[in-house]
Amino acid sequence: MSRIVVAMSGGVDSSVAAALLKEQGHEVIGIMLRLWSEPGVIEDDDVERVVQNKCCSLESVDDARRVARMLDIPFYLVNVEQEFKNTVVDMFYEEYVAGRTPNPCLTCNRHIRFTVMLNRALALDADYLATGHYVRVDDHPVTGKRRMRRGIDAEKDQSYVLHVLNQQQLAHACFPLGTYTKTQVRAMAAERGMVVATKAESQEICFVAQNDYRGFIDRYAANTVVKREAVGAGVAGTTKSTKPLISLPKPGPIFDMHGKVLGRHRGLAFYTIGQRKGLGLTSQEPLHVLKIDAAQNALIVGPAAALERSSFIVGKMHYISGESPTRPFEANVRIRYKAPEAQALLTPQEGNRVNVTLSRPQRSITPGQAAVFYGGEDGDEVLCGGIIEE
Repeated sequence: MSRIVVAMSGGVDSSVAAALLKEQGHEVIGIMLRLWSEPGVIEDDDVERVVQNKCCSLESVDDARRVARMLDIPFYLVNVEQEFKNTVVDMFYEEYVAGRTPNPCLTCNRHIRFTVMLNRALALDADYLATGHYVRVDDHPVTGKRRMRRGIDAEKDQSYVLHVLNQQQLAHACFPLGTYTKTQVRAMAAERGMVVATKAESQEICFVAQNDYRGFIDRYAANTVVKREAVGAGVAGTTKSTKPLISLPKPGPIFDMHGKVLGRHRGLAFYTIGQRKGLGLTSQEPLHVLKIDAAQNALIVGPAAALERSSFIVGKMHYISGESPTRPFEANVRIRYKAPEAQALLTPQEGNRVNVTLSRPQRSITPGQAAVFYGGEDGDEVLCGGIIEE
């Protein structure tokens, strides 16, 4: 039997994962990460009050402790707030300001959960780090390398956000729920008398209060400390300059497809591809954001039909096998977490990029989001993925 660290969150998935491993005879240790999150603000009878965000709330910590106590396993709460803020939150903000739409779960899984947390697990002489993700990992029958496959519950499959893992990380990764459905997991929790059996799950960005990302951009910019640097201190006639620690959203023009100025936007960070509401424009037909042009600090808008694309570029490619192909190959692609898959031809380019040609046009292909590619004998193997560039 193995020593396994389970990433516990106080939710039903990680709780059942820990229970299954304990029942299989493994030595299980529960660890919960304290992550950075902004406080929520609720208006109640015209009075604003600050509440704790759902991420790492006291309730979640208490639930995780109760489950660990019930399973008779050690439980540790580890503070990684600063690492999380520097790596995940700052990236999230800066990507939006630059006109891209990021998925923070990718960065968290790669750098926090399966680097920081995995290293802590290995420091405890653990063989594996287990999570409650719905995904399957095994050894490829031909190459012997670790491979990732979708979880059998199509509604809960989380391979999209885990495609960033490499062979070394997958060698120490354990996903006990990959062969179960969410309904089965809740039933197993109820059978074991877990208090979290009926606990609601959050679909929100864990560190953003009330899932309001536009409000978060405003608040994060306003609350960021401004760094003052002395320039030529002690030299007559010199002054102090003020330099922001982060980029700030800047207003700019809104163009139609022909370059005509239609209006002004308040900052690229507040818009996403396909967005229709909140543009402040009047038109005979609905206008959508077609492109976010960071070079010009501009939005390009047009009709919904113009959102369709047959090809796009994906950069920062990551191949699960660790081997980069040199010839074009076919795969199914998912361009957003819950998007349906589409047939595609991938043509490798210089700079660890691929050109993706779709068999049928897709709407709202968004720079900053991940494109994840599936194939294999059953079509359920995660082959690779990267970040949509253009």
